[in-house]
Amino acid sequence: MSAAAVLSPKRTFTAARCAELLHFALDRTDAEREVDPGAIAGTIQELDRAMNRLASVRLALVAQADRAEVAAESGQSGTDAWLATSSRVGGAQAAGQVGLARALDEELSVTRAALEEGSLSPDHAGVIATATKDLPDGLTRRERERIEWSLVQKAQRVDPSRLRRAARRALEAARRAAREVDAHEDRVLRSEEERALERSRLTLHDNGDGTVTGRFTVPVLAGSVLRKVIEQMVAPRRQWGPGAGPGEGAVRGGEHMMTARTGEGRGVDGGGAEAIDWAHRRGLALTQLLEHLDTDHLHGKAAATVVVTIDEARLRENLGAAHLDTGQDISASEARRLACSAGILPLVLDGESIPLDYGRTQRFFQESQRVALAVRYDTCAAQGCDRPYAWSELHHEDPWATGGQTNLDLAVPLCGFHHRRAHDPAYDCTVRTDGVGIKVVGFRRRDRRHAGDHALGSPERGDPERGDPQRDQS
Repeated sequence: MSAAAVLSPKRTFTAARCAELLHFALDRTDAEREVDPGAIAGTIQELDRAMNRLASVRLALVAQADRAEVAAESGQSGTDAWLATSSRVGGAQAAGQVGLARALDEELSVTRAALEEGSLSPDHAGVIATATKDLPDGLTRRERERIEWSLVQKAQRVDPSRLRRAARRALEAARRAAREVDAHEDRVLRSEEERALERSRLTLHDNGDGTVTGRFTVPVLAGSVLRKVIEQMVAPRRQWGPGAGPGEGAVRGGEHMMTARTGEGRGVDGGGAEAIDWAHRRGLALTQLLEHLDTDHLHGKAAATVVVTIDEARLRENLGAAHLDTGQDISASEARRLACSAGILPLVLDGESIPLDYGRTQRFFQESQRVALAVRYDTCAAQGCDRPYAWSELHHEDPWATGGQTNLDLAVPLCGFHHRRAHDPAYDCTVRTDGVGIKVVGFRRRDRRHAGDHALGSPERGDPERGDPQRDQS
């Protein structure tokens, strides 16, 4: 009989006794006994919920320590310094935990209750605390309660990153006018961008062995441009020719060829049996990029195109948010500034239209269609995949080989790994469309006895001479 089975449901424990019982249970836990895949998924979800609940107990203790001023007894300068020492965490992390504990204790009762029952994580709670702190003055208590409740509901459906984006428009829950919502979102984004510029840093250290080590912090847009340049240079479909996989094809780096067989995990496309050192490949790409910088045109247009989506009214009024195809948001004013010179492609809604349906006249999806889909998608359409839309290839929902058309409503963005899986006869692929026109792709392994009898479509390669990973679209 387990220890939990003999406990009275009406009995309560101190936090110290709770920790003792947890250690008792963990010492007797055998994770290897979980063999059924369905049971593993459910158990992980319950463990996540338990960790969220445990975090709520910890934060409540931090709040209690803050109220009791325990830091003063040990000569510490404040609760954050005391917590950093007690928990062996960094000062900034400790300060954030103390701030969250105070907010949950004093203001965010709905968020605290959700964390106590484990339905959201401390990261979600932190986003809600920051969002409510950034709300403008003049809101009624009832409006603030509506906003908190709305954010807690969203937190149970999305990850913290998406919740942060939704929180910028938190005033919608208070039923404020659209212009006021846009203005608040703009203020939040501008504040983030100003802080990002203030925190921008670059440090370089000569290691004395022919290498230089560096560390940098830049605003999200600059980081998105760099990420997109580097990812395009190391993209698997660009690296390997037809039929080649990791360890077989060559890494093209300017005029020379080199192979990379060892490293830190599998490639982002999931292909090949050997591990690929992606950090090494990105390092080679950055080296090549720096060596080929055109110093005569440092203020010219960037090499990579970042798609920026924004409503025409917001662009004209210089108000609200613009969305990048790499998944981040920037302010409308930042989008207007960049449109003057940087390598961005503005996608203005309600602006001049271009053809987006090509029927059977075009084999491959066109760049205009990729741009149009950036309005709807942030990530690969495969269920649970978080690889950004900018990495995706456009897959025909109705295979071209069997008469499918190259129309926008039949385009499904899939990352390289899931695009290959869509053509893998070992898997069944299902595509459904949600209520707002987003395609969601699910995969299920077929019975191995019949895996070779059916394929959703044969992989059809793009033009290898183009060297364009986006051309390998089916």
